[in-house]
Amino acid sequence: MSILIERVEHFPSEDLIERLGRVTMLERPEVYVYERASISLEEMAMDCLYPAQRYVLVQELLKVRQLKWELARHGYDLFRLQGYVKLWLAGEDRPIDLLPPVVEESIERNGRVVNIINDGMHRLYLAYLEWATPQVVFVRGVPKDLPYYAFPSPTQWQGIELVESLPEGYIKKWHRIPQYHTLYRNFNSAFDNVGAPRGRFTKVDP
Repeated sequence: MSILIERVEHFPSEDLIERLGRVTMLERPEVYVYERASISLEEMAMDCLYPAQRYVLVQELLKVRQLKWELARHGYDLFRLQGYVKLWLAGEDRPIDLLPPVVEESIERNGRVVNIINDGMHRLYLAYLEWATPQVVFVRGVPKDLPYYAFPSPTQWQGIELVESLPEGYIKKWHRIPQYHTLYRNFNSAFDNVGAPRGRFTKVDP
């Protein structure tokens, strides 16, 4: 689980926002989901954020904490990237792009407007544990026919389970539609190797 960053390249918030405008849908690469949305970098209190994911994996949380410490050694704050960074890790051939967590404004069926976590759940849970106010990518104005593929948890952070592994049949998220994968955003359409390499920052399948 050792993480060693050999090199960091920083990209400013303008580059981050411009690239996010190029993010496509995973199964419809011709659709740019954030093309007409309002995108900003904002510090957001944890009690304003709504997870959709019902769990946090212990090993992934420990990896993220180690990543935070390693970034600090290079002079970067995981919770305030002020843009995004490209990381070269020891033992890996390809760099990875690390974005701030992505949060979308979501209007739910009862009319409630909530800030749902799209990406970066483990980093935000770390911020929750460490009493930090993280900087996030905040997206407003997502097309109504392209909502995030799962509902926000009504109990917010209090409903999150910290687990070693997921048992068979575990309900990870409460999906909006049967073909929920049609609502996936493909961040790798605009960035390099987001969420990988496998075995280091492996993303758990939804």
